[in-house]
Amino acid sequence: MDDEGKRRPANDNRPPDGQDAGCASEQLDAVVLSIARLIGRRMAREDFEKAMRAANDNGPKPGDEQEPS
Repeated sequence: MDDEGKRRPANDNRPPDGQDAGCASEQLDAVVLSIARLIGRRMAREDFEKAMRAANDNGPKPGDEQEPS
């Protein structure tokens, strides 16, 4: 174990360019948060579209079409 008490994976290799990739759990947290934001935005868009359809429901009735003049 590390001095900090955290376990590191056995395949904790550095990337080829020599830069430290950071902790895997930190990267996973960032990815999960990014996906959660995308899902939240999608849900907000769908709710907004539903609300707009409900507000604009006074379109022409079936069979009440106007003939072109």
